[in-house]
Amino acid sequence: MGTYRMCVCFTRKFKIKESEPPPDVKEAFNKYAEGGNYMTEEQLHRFLVEVQGETGASISDAVRVVEQVLQKRHHISKYTRKHTLSLDDFHHYLFSMELNPPIGDEVHQDMTAPVSNYFIYTGHNSYLTGNQLNSDCSVLPIIKALKRGVRVVELDLWPNNDAEDGVHVYHGWTLTTPVELIECLKSIKEHAFSSSPYPVIITLEDHLTADLQAKVAQLITQTFEDMLFYPESECLKELHSPEELKYRFIISTKPPKEFLQAKSSKEKKEKSLKGKDSDEQDDDTSDSDSSQHNQDDEDHDDSDHDSRPPGPCPYKCLIAIHAGKPKGGLKEALKVELNKVRRLSLSEQALEKAVSSNGTDVVRFTQSNFLRVYPKGTRFNSSNYNPLIGWTHGAQMVAFNMQVWFIVHLSLIAHITLLVYFSFNVSRCSIFVSFLTSLLANLCYPIMSILEISKDCL
Repeated sequence: MGTYRMCVCFTRKFKIKESEPPPDVKEAFNKYAEGGNYMTEEQLHRFLVEVQGETGASISDAVRVVEQVLQKRHHISKYTRKHTLSLDDFHHYLFSMELNPPIGDEVHQDMTAPVSNYFIYTGHNSYLTGNQLNSDCSVLPIIKALKRGVRVVELDLWPNNDAEDGVHVYHGWTLTTPVELIECLKSIKEHAFSSSPYPVIITLEDHLTADLQAKVAQLITQTFEDMLFYPESECLKELHSPEELKYRFIISTKPPKEFLQAKSSKEKKEKSLKGKDSDEQDDDTSDSDSSQHNQDDEDHDDSDHDSRPPGPCPYKCLIAIHAGKPKGGLKEALKVELNKVRRLSLSEQALEKAVSSNGTDVVRFTQSNFLRVYPKGTRFNSSNYNPLIGWTHGAQMVAFNMQVWFIVHLSLIAHITLLVYFSFNVSRCSIFVSFLTSLLANLCYPIMSILEISKDCL
């Protein structure tokens, strides 16, 4: 064994190599540091207010931030600069989960735009507990979905003599066990706003007769009472904002057949009246036409402006967002009508075809109307599809099978990440996605139910 005549001791320095600040951080630092090498507390305060949107921040808050950053990065007091941040300090602050945590579950977006400007968290066959063929129908998946932030609930209505109210909710033409409609309505009312104050849209797939539709109208009005949103006209002419519709329930389904037939005959009558040459009409005829026109207006006013009709409300009065597919194919279905808001539903396959052949029309339609996309019928195991096609074309209601929540959550994380890349690197679309960091950090974080999309991209 050898011997040693000398022993040398030395210290090792362990320093974590930090990543270089990205160009946008450098640009912000140079702007608010006014070209200097250090940012003062006053300059940081300006940055917090003007860029971060912290309008309530004060100079004392900026002082506290500077002190925390310096204490965390510079442990030896004699090397600590007072009251200023370097570029690296500024970069460290912006990306620190401790000093600058991501925005939590509070809503910070502008929620005063029309509802069509927002992505809405949408469920498909919300009452199913499992697969699409033989699982049980229950209120439990509806409750779970609402607690997770879902804002659009779908109910399939079918006649059933065994039900107390004559109406059952289940997946038609399958072996799924039904649940009573009144149970679903009561559960929706009880849990609708447990995670979000913004409106809940109930889409009804209606397979009922006229008498059962009247029964459904009675159940809905009795259950939701003043919380039910009534359209100001027989067809919604303009969209309200989520802020205006807080704690409200909105019904969306196809209008009754008799309403559509009456409306069609009325439109034909109006066209025939407009087609007459006014120069050939004498005063008496003009007076008669004017009288009839005024009478139509009066009838229209009676039904249009009663936001809360007295007494029993007809089924058609409850429908705020009309659904249905107009005759004439896809081109006709995507036609934008002035002063008329409606909802169009397309399967994932139909959407792909629509995008490939009429992509511009799809985007134009979603500027003022609702587009709902749902999984194709062969997804018996309640699997889901790629939502990006719908989102990038403005579809507000991209419906998910919520029966396998964990898989849905992972899928959303992956696809939202791709959507962020798309929006900020490819298009001019400005999408608010500040909740994404929290979502990735905590898988159990409830996804925001409404996400605004700027009209700049449409």
